Amino acid sequence: MIVFLDFEASSLGKHSYPVEIAWVFEDGRSRSLLIRPAANWTDWSSDAERIHGISRELLARQGVSVAFVVKEMMMALSGHDLYASSPSWDGKWLSVLLRAGGIPRHALRVRKSDDLFIEVAKAIFEEAGMADTDVPALVDDVIAQSEPATSAHRALPDSLLELERFRLVREAAKKRVSPQGK
Repeated sequence: MIVFLDFEASSLGKHSYPVEIAWVFEDGRSRSLLIRPAANWTDWSSDAERIHGISRELLARQGVSVAFVVKEMMMALSGHDLYASSPSWDGKWLSVLLRAGGIPRHALRVRKSDDLFIEVAKAIFEEAGMADTDVPALVDDVIAQSEPATSAHRALPDSLLELERFRLVREAAKKRVSPQGK
């Protein structure tokens, strides 16, 4: 099954680490966890904190251990197709989290959501004999139109946005194939 995931992090620095993870399955099931930093995770950016609103104090009070998060992730996400809007960053934090939990960093892999959106729309157009349709333009348009007025910058809303975009791309492609909704 398709799963969209997202992280919030301590910073965008080289030694950054995840402070929140959320995922949402294609069927709408979701999970969000604050992550209590491992002892050797010390990088912190007050700019990042201002953006996502997650403080060190909140992580100390409500965050769960890395071991718990990794165990839950592996049970819930293994064998599924994982996607993120920014796999270079999200993949980095996924690797940091997995390694800290004693799991090989490639036990879970994440791909770019936009690539999935393009694949889904292409399949719809090809089935309808419209393979020459400009699919990347359609996907870019859906993403631009679905950009929230204000961004929550939290992992669960960002994951839910990717799921919504997936649905919107599918709907837009189907509508273009059959404009009258036949």
